[in-house]
Amino acid sequence: MASHTVFRLPSRTSVTDLVAVEERIPSISKHEVLIKVRAVSLNSRDIQVASGTYPAYVKENVIPGSDAAGDIISVGEEVRDLVKGDRVVVSFDIAHMYGPQKDFLTGQGGGVDGVLAQYIARPASSVVKVPASAPQSYSELASLVCTGVTSWNALYGNMPLKPGQTVLVQGTGGVSMTAVVLAKAAGATTIVTSSSDEKLEFVQSHFQPDHCINYRKTPDWASQALELTGGKGVDHIIEIGGIGTIEQSIRAIAPGGIISVIGYLASVDPSQRPDVPLLALLKNCVVRGVLVGPRCMLEDLMTFVDRRKLRFHIAKEYAFTREDIIAAYQAVEAGKHVAKVCIVMDWLRGPCREL
Repeated sequence: MASHTVFRLPSRTSVTDLVAVEERIPSISKHEVLIKVRAVSLNSRDIQVASGTYPAYVKENVIPGSDAAGDIISVGEEVRDLVKGDRVVVSFDIAHMYGPQKDFLTGQGGGVDGVLAQYIARPASSVVKVPASAPQSYSELASLVCTGVTSWNALYGNMPLKPGQTVLVQGTGGVSMTAVVLAKAAGATTIVTSSSDEKLEFVQSHFQPDHCINYRKTPDWASQALELTGGKGVDHIIEIGGIGTIEQSIRAIAPGGIISVIGYLASVDPSQRPDVPLLALLKNCVVRGVLVGPRCMLEDLMTFVDRRKLRFHIAKEYAFTREDIIAAYQAVEAGKHVAKVCIVMDWLRGPCREL
C-alpha cells in the first residue's frame, strides 16, 4: 500500500518537537471512510497540546490537529450515506454524537490521533457531508469543526438566540469572529471587544459588527455595553477570558441571559477574585461552560452556513511542510491574527498566503 506524510509529536515540550514521518495510508473497516485531507484549521488547543500544557489526556506520539476538511476517496462496504468524491468535515470528537461532552478520550489531536496527515480513516458516523451548494473553501470548512461548533453551541445549545437579541464577543479569535458571523446572520445586534484599535478597525471593515469596544481604553466595558443596549444588558456573551473577565460579563449580561464560558486565560489578582456564584444569582443569569459540541451540532451548523451562504475569514494559510506548519503554530501562539490560521495540504511550496 502507498505511503503518506503524517506529523507526530513524540514529545510535547514545544511545537518544534513536531516530526514528519512516512506511514502506510490507513485501511478502512466496513463502517469507515478514507478521507484525503485538504485543509487543517488550528486552535489555541493545538498550542497547548504541543507544549504539554493541555489539561486533558493526550495519547503518546499523537498526530495533532482536530479540525479538517477533505474529500472521501474510499468508503466501507456498510456505509450508505457517504460516497467517493463527497466533500466532508469530521467532528471534533469522533464518538460524541449528541448531548454534553462527558470526557476527552476520543477528541482528535488529543485522546486519539488527529488530522495533520495527508489521509485519515474515520468512522462514517463522525463525518458530516458538505452540501454541494456550499460556497466555503476547505479552510473555511475546517474552521467550523471546533470554533464553529463551539460558537453554535454557545448561541443555540441552551436557550437559542433570537432575532433582535444582542451578542457580545470577547476578542477577535476564531470562536468570537465565527460567533459574530452566525449572530449577524440570525438577525442579532453584535458587539466586539478587543484591546487593539487596529484589530477593531479590521473587524469593523470585514465583519461589520454593530459596536466595538476597546477594553484597554474602557476597562469598565460592561457599563458601555449596558449603555449600548439601553440599560437592558446583553443577551448572549462569548466569555473568552475566564476569571479575569467574568465579573464584567455578569455586569453586562441581561437578567436571564447566557454567558458561555469558552476561554480561561485572563488572569486576576487572587485577592480580587469575583464571587461568581453570588454575582450570577443576583443577575439571574446562566453561566455555562461550552466544550465544543457533538456531531449533531456540526450537521446543523453545516446546514445553516450553506443555506445562508456564509463566509468565514481565514487570516493566513500555510503549506503542508514542517517549516510552514511550525510557522503556522507560532502565528497562532503570537495572537496577532484575526479569526483563523489554516494549513493547506495541496499547497506544498512557498511562503504563507495572507488573505
